[in-house]
Amino acid sequence: GSRTVVLLLRILSEKHGFNLVTSDIHNKTRLTKNEQMELIKNISTAEQPYLFTRHVHFLNFSRFGGDQPVYINIIRDPVNRFLSNYFFRRFGDWRGEQNHMIRTPSMRQEERYLDINVCILENYPECSNPRLFYIIPYFCGQHPRCREPGEWALERAKLNVNENFLLVGILEELEDVLLLLERFLPHYFKDVLSIYKNPEHRKLGNLTVTVKKTVPSPEAIQILYQRMRYEYEFYYYVKEQFHLLKRKFGLKSHIRKPRPRPEFFIPSPLETEEPIDDEEEDDEKWLEDIYKR
Repeated sequence: GSRTVVLLLRILSEKHGFNLVTSDIHNKTRLTKNEQMELIKNISTAEQPYLFTRHVHFLNFSRFGGDQPVYINIIRDPVNRFLSNYFFRRFGDWRGEQNHMIRTPSMRQEERYLDINVCILENYPECSNPRLFYIIPYFCGQHPRCREPGEWALERAKLNVNENFLLVGILEELEDVLLLLERFLPHYFKDVLSIYKNPEHRKLGNLTVTVKKTVPSPEAIQILYQRMRYEYEFYYYVKEQFHLLKRKFGLKSHIRKPRPRPEFFIPSPLETEEPIDDEEEDDEKWLEDIYKR
């Protein structure tokens, strides 16, 4: 998902004339106090208009006396995210860059070809907690307890979503995410959906699909779900908030009918089918309030 969005941002930055910085630091998400201060300083003093992307846990700019930036993010189904990452680390994608070797040059062959079911059922570190507690820490922040699977990190992540993010979208509904981004941040995202649907961009997007992915057994997936129960509680909370936002701005959900979920999955909230007519609050006033937070 992130690779698809970054491709779009590169096109948009040239089209609309904003500064785009995509960090090449992929595996340092928790920062020391000095590292936080340095990153916040660099972002805060950058030439505007400016958009910065990085895989890093939430940074509280106000804690260091800075103005909070406009935060946006996209999350996906936790098990699907885990599987994509598991195979991407080993085999990369279709871009032909051998980037799995670049990312994991020291990975032993027996580890690279480790069967996903063996990893899960035999409780390898990569397939068990805390490694599976992955999405919540990004929203919880830099506090050490944000890496501990539990209610504290979950509730803090929910609070940050509500108070510090303009939008947290769902990857499975990416077109609706792009529509809302175009509405909220037109200088950056105007025409993003038409670019995304362009056949030439689709060809580029297809190259970022992870290769050699296989589906674990139902038993293994059930174990994953049990280990990721906090991740799923957060995922469905964000999904519900995203659907409320879509309804507020009159977007219908155009989602293909999902495959029946195995009985070990918790049921997802009802999909939004019809927009709500809300005359009590002006849409633009609501958006202004978001920016003032």
